[in-house]
Amino acid sequence: DVSATPVFFEHHILLWKHPPVTIGLKSMKGALKRMMAGMQIFVTEASGPGQIAFSRDGAGHIAPIHMTAGSELQVREHQFLAATANIDYTFERVKGAANMLGGGSGFFIDRFRAGGSDGVLWLHGYGNVFEKTLEPGEAIDVESGGWIYRDDAVAMQQTVYGLKTGLFGGSGNLVFNRFTGPGRVGIQSAYVHLPTDN
Repeated sequence: DVSATPVFFEHHILLWKHPPVTIGLKSMKGALKRMMAGMQIFVTEASGPGQIAFSRDGAGHIAPIHMTAGSELQVREHQFLAATANIDYTFERVKGAANMLGGGSGFFIDRFRAGGSDGVLWLHGYGNVFEKTLEPGEAIDVESGGWIYRDDAVAMQQTVYGLKTGLFGGSGNLVFNRFTGPGRVGIQSAYVHLPTDN
């Protein structure tokens, strides 16, 4: 229901809306930086009265995340669905060994910050979405395509394991992201590897 609070979203995920809901464009902060990175510089914004629904092109789970005022969440690219208008949306490019091994130049992390009031962020995960809360110093290794989001306080480090199978002289790499608490990490049970995945 967008009657009380407008929501912004990527335009291609709109499934249906009530006729009184108005649709418009919302410009993003850092438009030049976003354009240079090949990212969208506008998102779609909807305001009430009425309801609106969203959908991704893939089976999965939509996770609504309550964000308290001043909190920040880092989200793996292509997982964002929608957010209330009081949440700021920026991004950063992450470079690392896993990307270099795969011949890539990096990937993007979306950053969402609730300003002076609480808000809601909706994310899409493939399969089921699980949340693991890490204690201070507690760590978990997640396959590079398996994570969705992390609290800003959670550290992320890329770990690459080189494996030798011994069969036909073959070897391969296992790439994980190590998350160290305190804070939450969102994990999806299935995923789609995109060309920029790490």
